[in-house]
Amino acid sequence: MILGDRDLKYYLEKRRIVVEPITNETIHENGMDFRIGNEIVRFNETDKIFESGDKNNFDEFFKIEKGDSFIIQPHEHLLLTTKEYIKLPDDMIVFVNLKSSLARMGIFIPPTVIDAGFEGNVTIEVLGSKFPVRLKENMRFIHLIFARTLSPVEYPYKGKYQSQKGVTMTKTDNMF
Repeated sequence: MILGDRDLKYYLEKRRIVVEPITNETIHENGMDFRIGNEIVRFNETDKIFESGDKNNFDEFFKIEKGDSFIIQPHEHLLLTTKEYIKLPDDMIVFVNLKSSLARMGIFIPPTVIDAGFEGNVTIEVLGSKFPVRLKENMRFIHLIFARTLSPVEYPYKGKYQSQKGVTMTKTDNMF
């Protein structure tokens, strides 16, 4: 079952779903819009090999930037974080979509699902357009569609990204 605006308001009021901060522009007819936070991670261009599962010098591969606006260069991949912090119950998942206005500029995000039981800021991979695009803090950039499972999941999310705050880079330990 997909939650509509009335359902979302009810779940928020009863604190079955927690979203902080929440504004008048957050809730929409069939979901919520989340805004860009104040930090991103850029992927450094390098010939060094990132070793999955090993300890890496992250400074060689990633650069964290803080600010109130960011320019995504053509075809650049980066990570953004949401301003909002979310906490989901064990019977709710979220499908994440890019706002259509950004998609119409050529920005892209890969298919993303927030698992039942997840809590934290949402980190999203973003792929740049064919031309530079400036994104600003507090800009609505993703639309979340909430789906309730028929029963609570047996194993709610308790992974390595639980309770993440701000933009969170890959955590390669325990990948195998």
